[in-house]
Amino acid sequence: MHSLSILLPFRNAQSTLEATLESIESQRFEHYELIAINDHSEDDSRNIVSNWRNSRCRLIDNPGKGLVDALNHGIEACTNEWIVRMDADDLMHPNRLLRLWQTINDKPELDLVAHRVRMFSNQPVLAGYRQYLNWQNQILSAEQISNEIYVESPFAHPAVMFKKEVVTTLGKYKRGDFPEDYELWLRMHASGARMLKIPDVLLDWRDSPTRLSRTDASYRREAFDNLRAHHLSRDQRVKQNPALTIWGAGRITRKRCRLLLDKGFTVSAWIDIDPKKIGNKLHGVPVFDHSWLANQSPKPFVLNYVNNHGAREEIDEILSGYGYLKSENYLSVG
Repeated sequence: MHSLSILLPFRNAQSTLEATLESIESQRFEHYELIAINDHSEDDSRNIVSNWRNSRCRLIDNPGKGLVDALNHGIEACTNEWIVRMDADDLMHPNRLLRLWQTINDKPELDLVAHRVRMFSNQPVLAGYRQYLNWQNQILSAEQISNEIYVESPFAHPAVMFKKEVVTTLGKYKRGDFPEDYELWLRMHASGARMLKIPDVLLDWRDSPTRLSRTDASYRREAFDNLRAHHLSRDQRVKQNPALTIWGAGRITRKRCRLLLDKGFTVSAWIDIDPKKIGNKLHGVPVFDHSWLANQSPKPFVLNYVNNHGAREEIDEILSGYGYLKSENYLSVG
């Protein structure tokens, strides 16, 4: 009787797949099944899996086309309550399944468990990816996940384990002009799913020029912005404050903010640090220095759209100094 299902879609992964399978073979927790879904590979990937001598492995061909179809077909094939995601170019650490299993036995109320990852590459990892990974690895608690989910995806996709029933009830992965994993995490968050990340580093996450986040249009900046605006507009923390204070009055911020305003929200004040902007009006709404926030009663709800490296943390400190509480009085938006 298996206890966990590993969901592994693959396409043209012959150069990395054997190492991935070996990392699964090395798991200290052995009560698992591996559902490997071939997404119309044109290289030797299918034969590599077919020839892998592991009785726990089931090889399935994707009847549809593309990652979303492969994932959803694989979910249906999984026979266990908990599904562990894995990609065909990443490496599991030997204790990965054991630590995930221990976590859900300690906290059976959870719907998703993730863990930290370590990035590796044959090429130097770009600074932006390093910064993102450093940020992501600090988002651990359920509260942090809820408070930071509109900044970026708080999980590396192959570093999550989720309940099959919960994801199936929500309609599984969706196909659209958006990153399929982040969209699912946002839907899970909106549904009240209980999510947690443990501090263990349990996966080596490969960065390569061919990864979907670099090549697929669903991962472009505009796709993330539209997805965030859609879910922000439905978040009760924002819905109960239709007149918002926006931190960041620059042109790029206003463009991203417009996606939310077009859904029926308004700006009651802009906050900026640029002395050339302070005192002016944007579309009839005044621009203030952040000190204006200190004396407002009741406190306005602030959305921080500033994304410069280190700026978000500085703004958190300023707002905290003024008595603003994240989630209750403000949120950050990536």
